[in-house]
Amino acid sequence: MDLLPHFHREVRAFEAAARRAAAAGGAPPVPSCPGWSVSDLVVHLGSVHRGVAHIIRGRLTGPPDASDPAFSAGLPEDTADWPRPEHAPNHGPLPRSLADWFAEGAAALEALFRSRAPEEPAWTWSREQTTGFWLRVQTIEAAVHRWDAENALGTPGPVDAALAAQAVDHSFEVMVPWSRTRTAAPPGSGERYRFRRTDGAGVWTVRFEGDDVRSGDGTGEQAACDVEVSGTASELMLFLWGRIPSGRLAVRGDRAVLDRYATLVPPV
Repeated sequence: MDLLPHFHREVRAFEAAARRAAAAGGAPPVPSCPGWSVSDLVVHLGSVHRGVAHIIRGRLTGPPDASDPAFSAGLPEDTADWPRPEHAPNHGPLPRSLADWFAEGAAALEALFRSRAPEEPAWTWSREQTTGFWLRVQTIEAAVHRWDAENALGTPGPVDAALAAQAVDHSFEVMVPWSRTRTAAPPGSGERYRFRRTDGAGVWTVRFEGDDVRSGDGTGEQAACDVEVSGTASELMLFLWGRIPSGRLAVRGDRAVLDRYATLVPPV
């Protein structure tokens, strides 16, 4: 799957949402990111883009140094009216210069992704140490935060079905084990979940047994489940990223087991 067009589309849509907020003269709260406004969301994603670009551009083999001056490169001379992370949520007007800064950083990261092979080595927080990992993660993150921004301003558009399906794969293969380790989540007791896509082929199962997370494609031992959740690929992705409640999905089976999912996979 070629992720570059998806990255381009999602960051441009995020930028459009930021500029809508700037034009309206405010920065509404982001319900799906408690404690943040749209301004705070722009600062977050723009900063992440610059951090990832720093890793790829410098071909880092270890974690970046946050005190490196490269992280502040590209800031305009006057940022007096910019939101400060320590003051979140920042509800003052979203400065147009902040939207410009975001757009510049997103374009620079996209250019890097286009210039580097996906298999090129790059430090990441995962076992997969490649530039392609960052492209996948940042495309998914852009889609999620685009949805966050649009949701704060009105009615959000769904995530592209093919991208969302890949995000569900990524969730079970990467994000769930990482989230459980990072948050010291409680051990599983054999809970078995099935997630069924309704707008195309796709069935995912996951079982939590102690500290193990066992995922599959809905066949074999994993086929049995305690609860099944059905929805479009976009809906499943947004549920797994904590953006929509289970009430937006079709649920069959033990709802108490479904309620435990957020405990087994805490948000980070």
